Amino acid sequence: MEYKQGSMPQTPPFGSMFGPTGYNNNVYQSKEEGCGVLRYHDNNLVSGSLEALIQHLVPNVDHYPDRTYIFTFLLSSRLFLHPYELMSKVYQMFVEHQRLGDPHADKIRVRKIAPKIVQLLTEWTETFPYDFRDDRMMRGLKELTHRLTFGDEVCRKAVQQMMQGLIRKLAALSQYEELLVKINATVAERLTVLKTKPQSIQRDVLTVCNDAFSLAQQLTHIELERLSYIGPEEFVQAFVQKDPLVNNKSRFSDRKKANNLEVYVEWFNRLSYLVATEICLPVKKKQRARVIEFFIDVARECFNIGNFNSLMAIISGMNMSPVSRLKKTWAKVKTAKFDILEHQMDPTSNFYNYRTALRGAMQRSITAHTSREKIVIPFFSLLIKDIYFLNEGCSNLLPNGHVNFEKFWELAKQVNEFMTWKQVECPFERDRKILQYLLTAPVFSEDALFLASYESEGPENNMEKDSWKSLRSALLGRV
Repeated sequence: MEYKQGSMPQTPPFGSMFGPTGYNNNVYQSKEEGCGVLRYHDNNLVSGSLEALIQHLVPNVDHYPDRTYIFTFLLSSRLFLHPYELMSKVYQMFVEHQRLGDPHADKIRVRKIAPKIVQLLTEWTETFPYDFRDDRMMRGLKELTHRLTFGDEVCRKAVQQMMQGLIRKLAALSQYEELLVKINATVAERLTVLKTKPQSIQRDVLTVCNDAFSLAQQLTHIELERLSYIGPEEFVQAFVQKDPLVNNKSRFSDRKKANNLEVYVEWFNRLSYLVATEICLPVKKKQRARVIEFFIDVARECFNIGNFNSLMAIISGMNMSPVSRLKKTWAKVKTAKFDILEHQMDPTSNFYNYRTALRGAMQRSITAHTSREKIVIPFFSLLIKDIYFLNEGCSNLLPNGHVNFEKFWELAKQVNEFMTWKQVECPFERDRKILQYLLTAPVFSEDALFLASYESEGPENNMEKDSWKSLRSALLGRV
């Protein structure tokens, strides 16, 4: 049997996987439905026992699951069993498919099923590669592929190609993690130097880059790089770890899990504090006002690019108390543009204005003629919040013990949108000097920001005076 991509069931690209309802548009009508263990409504799979859903995942001679189902089940199944346990079940079911008693029929059957299993494993390794950082997963994968490829050269080549792709992805993640360690070490080192010799390394953003569009482009580089390493399963793993009903020990605590989602949230916080630091640092009021106006322009350029995460981080930095209390500084700022940006990111009506702008950016991305028009970088904290409330608002299991697959179609739809956004390559040229500054420039803690703020514009009331005194006392106590 010749193993060709064209002979496999063709699956749509991620962007077309889900219809407007959030359900898969073309769920395969399987044999299990007749047994009553998978429930459908209007041709959409809505629930089923965990065992039946696993059976529906595993191909056989007559069946290959739709790609939307593969993605949705691999994403959500980890709420019920560890990926390595699922891999073990796939292996067991493949072995069961072989047991016909007739050795000749058995060989023919294996040759028909094997390419489909390889295709399933390829989808798994491409979309959820971080699952395979677990040694148990990699062992299970090797055992299954060894059985699949025995005596089948074409199948063996397909598996070899799959394994090479997986190893590349895992190596890229390891390199990225090593880079983050180096960046964090540099940040810590510079912060130590700043405390002992402030004038030796402190530069302000305007000496590094005084063009708002250029800075917005470099922020977009950082955002897209950090987005690209977040695995879809990281959203679901957060639920498992916080679910008190799922044992006392998280099923993810015993494996080397990726934490790129947390790293991305930390980047948002860093950017907010960097903006606040840049504003509070200058001694002269005129310079502080200039920095504020510069960041307003940067935020506007981020909005135009579709980089809503950097936009919100900049606004958050400007709205921090040590910055917002600088009334004399703000009096010198032309705030009309800032007011427009704040209106766009207004949290009222569940961020209605932002969600409208996001839909516009998504539509632009779909019809894009250039790589720049494809950029959609969501306000990430709100995306996580939306997914969290979806998880909290619906039960994973129905009263009859079935898995609530309607919920997981919707979860997969939201995560799938993110998957589309994170695959966009940044079209802007990298500027190493600006990137280095954004990633490693020292940022003040909240206490240090308040101290700098009070030194720029003195305390205005008794509460601020008390705060200033206690901060200065604490600082002198550490010296």
